Amino acid sequence: MLPSLYISHGSPMLALEPGASGQALARLAATLPRPRAILVVSAHWESSMLRVTSATQPETWHDFGGFPPQLYQLQYPTPGNPPLAAQIVQLLGTAGLRAQLDPERPFDHGAWVPLSLMYPAADIPLVQLSLPRHQGPELQTRIGRALAGLRAQGVLLIGSGSITHNLGELDWHAGPEQIEPWAQEFRDWMVARLAADDEAALHDYRQRAPAAVRNHPSDEHLLPLFFARGAGGRFKVEHSGFTLGALGMDIYSFA
Repeated sequence: MLPSLYISHGSPMLALEPGASGQALARLAATLPRPRAILVVSAHWESSMLRVTSATQPETWHDFGGFPPQLYQLQYPTPGNPPLAAQIVQLLGTAGLRAQLDPERPFDHGAWVPLSLMYPAADIPLVQLSLPRHQGPELQTRIGRALAGLRAQGVLLIGSGSITHNLGELDWHAGPEQIEPWAQEFRDWMVARLAADDEAALHDYRQRAPAAVRNHPSDEHLLPLFFARGAGGRFKVEHSGFTLGALGMDIYSFA
């Protein structure tokens, strides 16, 4: 059975400059059974209620600015999967979570950038589920559990964000060996709590984790982790690292 994954997707430049994280994504994909479809919860689709992409062929959205022209030329023309989208809405409804189909939403870079490194042929149907803003880790854990059965049906469930995400304190000249202590301490606390399966502490991370608010001034990049954990089982660190001094690039699986 497929695991669920949490992917720190970093900068959109990951698509052009994969580095160690991109190599780890490619290796991980090569070890997994081929999914029949993929579901991504991305930090870059916040919403007031749950929404699910339902187009047959969503567009590739370059939802960022200030990057080299070649990045905007990249396309990830993988198809959507309307039947799976409808099934997701039904499963969420059964769990008491109202969701709506969204036939207009394109694929944002939190989905297509890491998937372009994992499955570059762009031939596995993809569906995205939105991230309700301001509703916290508990809701994401509940959503993950509601959809966990999809793993046994060949659907790869992915939460895409970043284990640390304070863009205002990045060092754009830092090498991979330069890591801010406050970012490392937060990452290590999260890994320890995940390994211990300490759900109460994880849900209360903003009060309990070291430098939690400094690492996540807003928490949309961490919330997909709780979706992946809720949908999966045993925790494993698949890749660990930092870029730009404080941007965590960890990849976790929950098998």
